Amino acid sequence: MNVAQTLLAQDLSHLALSINSKTTKDVERALCKTTLQLHDFMALISPAAAPYLDAMAERAYTLTRHRFGNTMQLFVPLYLSNLCANECTYCGFTMSNKLKRTTLTVSDTLTEIQAIKDMGFSQVLLVTGEHETKVGMAYFEKILSAIREKISYLMMEVQPLKQSEYATLKQAGLDAVMVYQETYCPMQYAKFHTRGKKQDFLWRLEATDRIGAAGIDKIGIGALLGLGNWRVDSTMTALHAQLLQQHYWQSRVSISFPRLRSCEGNTTGGNTYANKLLPNEQQLLQLICAHRIFNPYAELSLSTRESARFRDGALPLGITSMSAASQTQPGGYSQPSTALNQFDIDDNRPVEEVVTAIVDKGLEPVWKDWMPFNATA
Repeated sequence: MNVAQTLLAQDLSHLALSINSKTTKDVERALCKTTLQLHDFMALISPAAAPYLDAMAERAYTLTRHRFGNTMQLFVPLYLSNLCANECTYCGFTMSNKLKRTTLTVSDTLTEIQAIKDMGFSQVLLVTGEHETKVGMAYFEKILSAIREKISYLMMEVQPLKQSEYATLKQAGLDAVMVYQETYCPMQYAKFHTRGKKQDFLWRLEATDRIGAAGIDKIGIGALLGLGNWRVDSTMTALHAQLLQQHYWQSRVSISFPRLRSCEGNTTGGNTYANKLLPNEQQLLQLICAHRIFNPYAELSLSTRESARFRDGALPLGITSMSAASQTQPGGYSQPSTALNQFDIDDNRPVEEVVTAIVDKGLEPVWKDWMPFNATA
C-alpha cells in the first residue's frame, strides 16, 4: 500500500478513544523510551500528558539541539495569487468572497523577490489560491524560470498536482512542496470544502505520494488545527510523516502547526468550530514537543499565525524553521496592498525583531539552506 492507502485504513474513532484512554503511566513510559511507537505519541498528546509539559519540553529541546544544532531556518511566504476556484468556509480566498483578487505578473514577482531579498531572506515559499485555469502549470513554470536563480531554496504551496507535473517543476528548480490535508476526517473535510476540486479528499491525500515519487527534496504536511479533533488529526499527521520517511526516504519531511484563524470577508464555517475544537497555546506547545520526541528527524515549522510571545517561547522546543514578516496577500512586500488576505496573522514584527528573539534564545538564524542552480542569493 502507498502512504495514502495506509492513512485511509485508519479507524479515526478508535484513535480518539485510544488517546482519551491514555494514563499517566502511559505518558511516563513514552518519556522513558528512545524509540517511540504511534501509541506513545498518542499518550504524549493526550489530556493525561498535560502535567508533564516541562519534562516534554526538556526532552524536545535536547533532541532538537542534538539533531539540528543551535540553528533556526528563516523563510518567507510570497503570495502570487489569491484567485481560487474552491469554496472553503475557513479561508479568505474562498471563491464566494466578493473582494479584490490579484495575480502577480512576472515583473510584479521580481519586484517582490527584490523586496524579500532586501529583508535578508533567501528561502521563499510561493503560495497561490487553487485556480488551475489561470494559475496553473504554465504560470508556475514562467514564475520559476524568472526567479529561480535569485533565491537559494524554493518551496511551493499550491493546488495538488500530477506526479509528472511535480517532476517538471523539480527540473525547473523546485525544492519543496507543502500540501496540507486540513483534516484527515473525510466527513469533517466535506463540511468545510463545499465546491471545487478541493472537495476531492483522496486526490489531496495522495498528493504526498506523487511528490515523493517525483523525488522532491522536501515534503511539507500538516492539519489545520481547529477543523476537526486536533488530537486525532495530529496523530494522523505523525503517522503520515513516519510513512513518508519510510516510503520516500530520499525526501525530507516537514510538519507545520497552523491553527484556525479568522479571515477577511468570511465569518462562517471554520470559525464557528474554533471555540470547541481549537487547541489552546499550552496544548499547541504540548503537540510540538510530542512531535519532536516521536520524530527527532522531522523538520518542524511555525508560522506568523501565532503570537510573538508564543513563538519566542516555543522556538527552542522543537521548531527548526520559522516564517517572519509575512504578508498573506499578493504584492504586500514591495508596497502596501488592499488585496485579499488568506488569513490574519498575529506576529507582525519586522524581521529584525524576530532575528533578535532567535539570537536571544542562543540560536543562529540560517538564511540559506543550500545553493543549487548557482543561485546568486
